[in-house]
Amino acid sequence: MANKKKPTGLGKGIEALFQDNNVDTSKEDVIDIKVSEIKPNPYQPRHRFDQKALQDLAISIKNSGVFQPIIVRQPDPQVASYELLTGERRLRASKIAKQATIPAIVRNATEEQMMEIAVMENLQREDLTALEEAEAYNMLMTRLDLTQAQVASRLGKSRPYIANYLRILGLPSEVKELLEDNQLSMGQARTLLSVNNKQDLIQLAKKSVAESMTVRQLEQAAAKINGKKGTKKKKAPRKSPFVRESEGQLQEKFGTQVSIVNSSRKKGKGKIEIQYTSTDDLNRLLEMFGVDLN
Repeated sequence: MANKKKPTGLGKGIEALFQDNNVDTSKEDVIDIKVSEIKPNPYQPRHRFDQKALQDLAISIKNSGVFQPIIVRQPDPQVASYELLTGERRLRASKIAKQATIPAIVRNATEEQMMEIAVMENLQREDLTALEEAEAYNMLMTRLDLTQAQVASRLGKSRPYIANYLRILGLPSEVKELLEDNQLSMGQARTLLSVNNKQDLIQLAKKSVAESMTVRQLEQAAAKINGKKGTKKKKAPRKSPFVRESEGQLQEKFGTQVSIVNSSRKKGKGKIEIQYTSTDDLNRLLEMFGVDLN
């Protein structure tokens, strides 16, 4: 239980809540909260933490304490239970150091703000893997019903930047594991998406890691694989600027390859082809369309 009366939150939106390192927190009440009463942020995008770094931080905390308070929210003021907003590493290290309490600042925060803070803290202060970053953007879009443009605006990114990350969610699980382990870079992942056949894609990803291939080498290998059958493709008719712009916007929205095809000589008649590269990718797209197969 906290040993001091809980202060009121700032109530000025995400900017006011996400101030951990940007303002003088000495003007706010810092209270000692039992570590056992703090739940982790359920929207934490980071899956893995450097255990050696946590051990080092735990030793520092055991010897000198926590210098910077964590930030939490208290959903029910009548219940001694808190949810973490920022300070995941400090909380984890305090648990390792077997600290009974940890200094904290309590602020009001909605569920939406809690989610945004979890993503923003990691994007601004730590290096997420490419896959973790992509999943974080996807979470904001699906949970908060945001478009790519809205996510980009909130996080200070461009729409193409967000779209490129979302595309890697369509990679096969075997390739995602390589991304999660930082064995593949974002540039390599984007290049692998150009491989048409799933099994070829997986094999090339493993080969890329084994041979430490550069993005340029990977591009050449992908082009060779896609053209290995030696079949000559008919030259596609030139698309109008309107169609190309529409394709670009659809690709940004869905995070995958989209083609608008004029399948008939009749003006205005055709089809839209949306590519998916795995079952997970298909489920992601179905969710965006509001299709529930459960």
